[in-house]
Amino acid sequence: MSVENFKAKIVSARMLASNVRELVLDRGAPFPFEAGQWVNLHVPNMEKRAYSIASAPNGTSFDLAVTLVEGGPVSTYLHSANIGTDIDVSGPQGFFSREKTGPGLYVGTGTGVAPLRSMMKDALAKGETRAMWLLFGVRTEGDILYRDELDALAKAYANVRVFYTLSRAADSWGGMRNYVQTHVEKLYRQMEALGEGAPHAYICGLHRMVGSVRDVLRKQMSVPREQVHSERYD
Repeated sequence: MSVENFKAKIVSARMLASNVRELVLDRGAPFPFEAGQWVNLHVPNMEKRAYSIASAPNGTSFDLAVTLVEGGPVSTYLHSANIGTDIDVSGPQGFFSREKTGPGLYVGTGTGVAPLRSMMKDALAKGETRAMWLLFGVRTEGDILYRDELDALAKAYANVRVFYTLSRAADSWGGMRNYVQTHVEKLYRQMEALGEGAPHAYICGLHRMVGSVRDVLRKQMSVPREQVHSERYD
């Protein structure tokens, strides 16, 4: 799939968390890509920035989740850009994609959930019935992106389960706590016990988290290399 340079218009926007803004961009023509890929945004007089596509391939538009970085000119611009603004885009790019066989354990933190959302929605649209479990780690409950949607998917599809783990949970939080890597082995073993075949792990987030989860899977659990797929943001 070749990389293209094109203009896309911001057609809608909403805040997913206090510092994360979702942008829906439309290029006005079909935009084929593989779920899990990313695009570069080219803002005038600024450096380009890469963002994973958060939506499944479904036509002319695509979703991005943009974290506001303190002192970051591109994210500041994108958080203030109005509906109707044209953005220069190049893409799609990247090799982080879902395998066509086996159940999947999706592990993400922060906006690392974006390509995982894309993969899961694409798989469901194509009729996937094998287990797809998402382990999503953030600091606080207010940082959980796409929560209503993810909960709705878990309710609507028997093969989808969603687990949130908070590293700075309030006393009132009744769910999982600590970093994602502390829960990976248990969930992966539970998926193995389903009898659907060896699960693939899809990991996306910051370098340290990705490395820690890969270590659990590859070194601690001896999961084969070909079953572990990852994308790092830094």
